[in-house]
Amino acid sequence: MPAARTNRGAGIMLAALLLVASPAAGQFGAPANGEWPTYGGDLGSTKYSPLDQIDRDNFGGLEIAWRWRSADAALSLTLPDGAELHADSRQIFAELNRLDPDRWRDGQPPTLTNFKATPLMVGDRIFINMPTSAAAAIDARTGETLWVFNPKSYEEGTTTMTARWNQRGVAYWSSGPDRADERIFFGTGNGYLVCVDAKTGRPCADFGTDGRLDLMDGIPRATRGERDWLNALPYSVQSPPIVYGDTVVTPMSISSYNNRREMPPGWMRGFDARNGRTRWTFHTIPQGDEYGNETWGGDSWRETGKVGVWTMMSIDPELGYLYLPLNTAAPDYYGGHRPGANLFAESLVALDLESGERVWYFQIVHHGLWDYDLPAAPNLIDITVDGRPIKAVAQITKQGFTFVFDRVTGEPVWPIEERPVPTDTDIEGEVPWPTQPFPTRPAPFDYQGVAIDDLVDFTPEIRQMAIEAVAPYRIGPLYTPHSKRGTVVRPGFSAGSWGGAAVDPDTGTLYVPSAIRYTVKHFRAPEPGEDTTLAVLEARGALTHRPQLPQGLPLFKPPYSRMTAIDMHTGEHRWMRPMGDGNRIRNLPLLRDLDLPPLGGDSGRVGPVLTKTLLIYALTAGGADDGPRLVAFDKATGEEIASVDLPGGAIGTPMTYLSGGRQYISLTVGGGSVPELIALALP
Repeated sequence: MPAARTNRGAGIMLAALLLVASPAAGQFGAPANGEWPTYGGDLGSTKYSPLDQIDRDNFGGLEIAWRWRSADAALSLTLPDGAELHADSRQIFAELNRLDPDRWRDGQPPTLTNFKATPLMVGDRIFINMPTSAAAAIDARTGETLWVFNPKSYEEGTTTMTARWNQRGVAYWSSGPDRADERIFFGTGNGYLVCVDAKTGRPCADFGTDGRLDLMDGIPRATRGERDWLNALPYSVQSPPIVYGDTVVTPMSISSYNNRREMPPGWMRGFDARNGRTRWTFHTIPQGDEYGNETWGGDSWRETGKVGVWTMMSIDPELGYLYLPLNTAAPDYYGGHRPGANLFAESLVALDLESGERVWYFQIVHHGLWDYDLPAAPNLIDITVDGRPIKAVAQITKQGFTFVFDRVTGEPVWPIEERPVPTDTDIEGEVPWPTQPFPTRPAPFDYQGVAIDDLVDFTPEIRQMAIEAVAPYRIGPLYTPHSKRGTVVRPGFSAGSWGGAAVDPDTGTLYVPSAIRYTVKHFRAPEPGEDTTLAVLEARGALTHRPQLPQGLPLFKPPYSRMTAIDMHTGEHRWMRPMGDGNRIRNLPLLRDLDLPPLGGDSGRVGPVLTKTLLIYALTAGGADDGPRLVAFDKATGEEIASVDLPGGAIGTPMTYLSGGRQYISLTVGGGSVPELIALALP
């Protein structure tokens, strides 16, 4: 399905042509003053900073400058009589469980260890939020807590993605260069958008009701107080909003674990950053006679849910365009009750930020069945292709593609071909789409599909074990449909990461981390009395029912994790390097005596960060006692330059900032019962 544009008039087109003619004006990157004001460093999600105090010669000398223990360790609870309990979080959650045993799914209280957020730094202050949706401000030089605001969202119950209590960050807004009015926006696990004063942490009195908006308000089938079939809230926010001008846009999380289509729709809305009023609504599932409604057969648009943004977004401030990486329609793995291509599911959509009007779109997966939602923010980059300057947007995908478009017009930079894909399935009622889009450039950065030749072959014995392991299952190329016997899907639904890719605006290089992940989904007919709106239901616990080898042996050939550098001027891979030394795999009994190729095999899921001189990425092993470490790589070759040990495994994507003339690298790490935010700097 080709990209589409609305007719916005000759004035807009003339402005677009003028912008295309001067690509240098649109260069991205974190501010030269050393601040890190958005999740990706800038609105274009480059994760690039021009700082160079930390370089290849001194990176190995980094030391921990300060450590900040997550404030989730000690929260406060409002009791039914209006009194407050201030205590260790474990006591608080136990008290909540006593008051309402059904509050959380399976009686499991919030998990505090999933401290995924990437901090912001503005005006020598760090801003961050935590798994329970509490937010904090921290002194950027000392790590001293400035304020904590706890919206107590956990009191309402389990977040949408059940055990995955997490928040990935906040958004910063100010009224102008003088920063007279500064605000921090963040979403909560119980579906609110919160606004607090950046200086004090107090709720913004003029925003919504007491500083918050109920994001379920006005969304069909999003009813406050109800819980889904997993006893979780139907609508949450777990990624940071994005804000520019006076418009703030928030993502949402609608469960991927559901087996029903009747979930809330993921409509996208722009809110006024000053008062919280809704400025516009974009129906990600087109309603009535709206464009794209005809792609939902049988009026399935009336009841189908999801199709929103759960991850990060990007903005081109010169164009005033917002870029939405949209996710899958409900349910994720079955589309028998939503025949058609299902716009705008699994599409990259450009909206006018002021009006919410669609400018262009491209559907990356038609009639999605594999949960191949777009996992990370689009990267904005100015490139020159065959002598032609292009203001581009690059969208990486779970299936290992990089789709590259002119971000003004939506036209593909390189041809994208609609190719036939397998459609035969024994899943009752399912009609897979006959073709899918394949970019001709860049080449995929991950392995796609499953064939016998892809299986591990370190020895003939191991190869035979792998063949026998996949024998009960269906295998095939990318986009092979599900089956009753179980289709091995590679990359799996958990491929890709919210950390996404990083862009070097100086060289036009995109750096993409990836890892081999595969899944099998199992289906069964509904039992008597079960929801008959579905022809099949996914079996609970199906994640464990997939081909596996004994002793932890890998099923596929290496490398198992990698970093790929892509020249965005040509679409060619500059280099690909395995990430990690693979010691865990090398030390398996059947492999110890073998001369193995580079394996990779790092299990981290965070994104990279770039500086003027370095590519920085966190690995889970290779440090002291084979522990986690932060590594600097040569941007031109991928060669490892130096590394420093971390006190725990990285949970969130790193960032870098300058405060008091000193450059820091900050990230969240685990390793204990309560995770930490740390900052590293030179002595």
